[in-house]
Amino acid sequence: MAGAVGGSVATYRGVLGLPGLAPLYVIGFAARLPVTATGVVLTLHVAIGLDRGFAAAGLVGGAITAGIALFAPFVGRLVDRFGLRRVLVLCGLAQAVFWGLVPLLDATTLIPTAFGAGLLAPPAFAVVRQSLAASVPAEHQRPAFALDAMSTEVAYAVGPALGTLVVLTLPGTGPWLVGAAFVLATVALGWLDPPVRRGGARPGERPPPVRTWLRGAMLVALGSTAAAILMLTATELSVVAMLTARDETAWFALANTVWCAASLVGGWIYGAARRPPPTAVLLGLLALGSLPVALGGPWWMLTLLLVPAGAFCAPALAAAAETVGRLAPDDARGVATGLHGSALMVGATLASPLAGVLIDRVAPAAAIGVAAGITLLVAVVAALVTGTRTGSRAR
Repeated sequence: MAGAVGGSVATYRGVLGLPGLAPLYVIGFAARLPVTATGVVLTLHVAIGLDRGFAAAGLVGGAITAGIALFAPFVGRLVDRFGLRRVLVLCGLAQAVFWGLVPLLDATTLIPTAFGAGLLAPPAFAVVRQSLAASVPAEHQRPAFALDAMSTEVAYAVGPALGTLVVLTLPGTGPWLVGAAFVLATVALGWLDPPVRRGGARPGERPPPVRTWLRGAMLVALGSTAAAILMLTATELSVVAMLTARDETAWFALANTVWCAASLVGGWIYGAARRPPPTAVLLGLLALGSLPVALGGPWWMLTLLLVPAGAFCAPALAAAAETVGRLAPDDARGVATGLHGSALMVGATLASPLAGVLIDRVAPAAAIGVAAGITLLVAVVAALVTGTRTGSRAR
């Protein structure tokens, strides 16, 4: 056991020792915090600050999410065409204007404004993955993407908590602080200017047609990403519903912490493994590991049942992200990572109404069961398309 732990530490130390990787992870993590806080900040601002309720807040949050999902590939294309710094200037200005206006607008006006802000959301997640794919040697790609998945896990745990604290503490000026965080994040990323093409190649080359690379294994990786997020979102909503039905909602914070911790451990093991399972197998294990959560029970039982569900979260997402980065042509890597970001958004967008309807009309267990069935179906298709067999690695 000690040897395995020492080996995994050495593996990650080797990744962090690569030129530019440590500052990329640190600045990338900081740049992701305002992005992950956006949903809860807008929800609390509209529902509580403007006293418009959660339905209006959902429309505003959905608008910015839709904007991000639709335009992420185009923002990636801009990075491919004009370079990262120019795109960050555009995105940073857009966020400064939007968050500067948020306290001054009513809920109705916020909906189209939020959609516009989503169209030019800073590509904080995509840039890190694009840089990892472009600059990390093949033998270090898996642990590098595993570290990215673990960093994302922590960002989604810390960002919303900080956003909630800011809005509740400073209800009037909280959105301005979020806007300031976006500006600082884009400035920091622009200062770092991580490589987004192999060998330091300059932007501006005409990219290969999308139809030449958006097929087969790439479509599988994007579909796996969406399915994994659908599974995670449905599980989260179902757990909240189960705890609420037992008047134990306050225990969700602990359950979520344990869930995230299990994901971090799984991501650590995946990144250090010499021959990890392929994406299709990890996706299937995520679905099967999540199914026991449908059993429900008191808070302590749900918390324990979330451990196997969480263990395959980061590995499944890291494997899919690594595949996207590896298969993307160098001149179209921004578009590919943008599509990966869109897949994340699509998975969450589909999961919320699907799980909500099933929770209200059937039971929380039904939401988990249907999500697991969809995820397993995608895993089977992924295995068939890529020629994957259990115990072998997809190539």
